[in-house]
Amino acid sequence: MTKTLFQKIIDREIPAKIEHEDDRCIVIRDIQPQAPVHLLIIPKKTIARLSDAGRQDEALLGHLLLVAGELAKGLKLEKGFRIVVNSGPDAGESVPHVHVHLLAGRQMAWPPG
Repeated sequence: MTKTLFQKIIDREIPAKIEHEDDRCIVIRDIQPQAPVHLLIIPKKTIARLSDAGRQDEALLGHLLLVAGELAKGLKLEKGFRIVVNSGPDAGESVPHVHVHLLAGRQMAWPPG
């Protein structure tokens, strides 16, 4: 199977501005930011989309959200931030590798998109 863009970033085959990394995930700046703060929290384990995750991925998926909260705290995003997970092409998924978008720094509209 061909590596996704995110797998190539994790493997350091493609450069990216890394904001955080641990044994389970990597966090990079989005190259097409939709807000002043737009980070991607990407698990190192490849899961194509959220509907492909299993019970064995529960701790990993929770870890991604905890990392998002820690990053938001470190970035002093007291006014708020948005977490987005796109799953499937109709939801705006452009890379088939689960990832969490952390968006902040502007007023968010509701409903989204």
